Amino acid sequence: MAANVQVAEGELGGATAGNVDSFKGVPFAAPPIGDLRWRAPQPALAWDGVRDATRFGPACMQGGQPWPIGTPVEPQSEDCLYLNVWRPSGVAANARLPVMVWIPGGGWTDGSGSAPLYDGSRLAKRGVIVVTLNYRLGAFGFLAHEALSQENAQASSGNFGLRDQVAALRWVRDNIGAFGGDAANVTLFGQSAGAMSVNLLTVSPPARGLFRRVIGQSGAVFIPPAMAGGDAFRLKGAQAEGARFAQALGASTLEALRKVPAAAIVQAQRGFSFHFILDNEMLPQEPWAVYAAGRQAPADMLIGWNADEGQLFIADKQVTAATLEKGIAEMIGEFPASLRPWYHARTDVEARAARAAFEGDLRMGYDTWTWMRLQARTGQGSVFAYRFNQQPPARPGSPWFGLGATHGAELPYVFDALTVQGWASHRADQRLATAMADYWTNFAKTGNPNGAGLPRWPRYDPSAPGRPPQVMLLGSKIQPVPETGTGPLQAMDALFQAVRGRDAVAEPDH
Repeated sequence: MAANVQVAEGELGGATAGNVDSFKGVPFAAPPIGDLRWRAPQPALAWDGVRDATRFGPACMQGGQPWPIGTPVEPQSEDCLYLNVWRPSGVAANARLPVMVWIPGGGWTDGSGSAPLYDGSRLAKRGVIVVTLNYRLGAFGFLAHEALSQENAQASSGNFGLRDQVAALRWVRDNIGAFGGDAANVTLFGQSAGAMSVNLLTVSPPARGLFRRVIGQSGAVFIPPAMAGGDAFRLKGAQAEGARFAQALGASTLEALRKVPAAAIVQAQRGFSFHFILDNEMLPQEPWAVYAAGRQAPADMLIGWNADEGQLFIADKQVTAATLEKGIAEMIGEFPASLRPWYHARTDVEARAARAAFEGDLRMGYDTWTWMRLQARTGQGSVFAYRFNQQPPARPGSPWFGLGATHGAELPYVFDALTVQGWASHRADQRLATAMADYWTNFAKTGNPNGAGLPRWPRYDPSAPGRPPQVMLLGSKIQPVPETGTGPLQAMDALFQAVRGRDAVAEPDH
């Protein structure tokens, strides 16, 4: 048994293995069940005696593709607001170690902080405390409805999953010192929807002051709402979607909605879209406007994405030269002439490559690149940028096989967890995993990823005259390189700037 830890709600009994203490299934909020379904998270309930913290709590309700792909399906429950803590063994309560809080991805509908790949022990051995968390997903986490808004003092609803994240960060602020962590030195890190969450938390008023640094892996939110789904990302449109969802469930009142079995909600939500929205409380302004004005949270930032992001998203799609333009138009409402030079094809093979490039640029590349640029221009703190291009050693039969440095491929390297993923590990892969875990934890400690024995990682500075900014290449070669390949992102930016202009959103200086 690990040394017990006393937190606000009671005493925790964890486990020790490999010089790391772990505390799993720690409640950071009351179970969001019954009358607490679709309400802001409430304080965790106290307990008597020593709570067993050697087993993970259940994942939040979900029904799509497990994420990361290939992850075993975990036990699920609406009672899912739990977090997990890893620390080096023997840490004193006053050690004030840096804290890294992982926000998992999964498209706002799937994922959990207890996925095997997110085991924090290998990062903790590097002298940090690692926290992973769950947040409500799908309809449970992001349903907006006019009747729910009427219950809320700010007249808003939705974003319950983001509220859960803030509740977890407040719990960390109030309790991490008992584990030997420094509540004033918290780094948020996340991937995909987790990185989008991190990005959103930098502009969310309730999250202000709860973190010092951020790491964003393949995700942010800078595409104009009009291009990303229009009214669906605003409270009014989301409430209309919520009304349709309630009708599909046959529930005419909130009381009836809160009594619908959780499994029925999971089944019904497949025909609907649930995600963050711009509301009156958590996200009063879209991130682009906040960053353009320099009003984001002051923080050092480490941000990047992968070379082959889009391969994952077209793995099960039929793409031909004849359907390429139609498929792109369906995603953004049109296929403007300004994008054609970057995404064109004469053959089906070329079409598949073009569609993969477009999906990667639209889904991950543009947002992440814009985050880097805006933060470097208007933010308070250093910016370090990366490009991950390592093709993982996935075996034939693995869902990762043949997808290159696709979406999520960096995860086993960040957590130094190649063996957990079951990938055949080569020396170059382990070297990269060791370096990335070192870079990430160094950044959490000091705001700078550099350290002894590591190739130097320069700051990202797009304002330097006469030369492109430097990004860190993370692959078979670990080295800084000039930023290249931004032509299609610049074309997207011009398109989106025009949309912002029509929406009367102030533009930053170029």
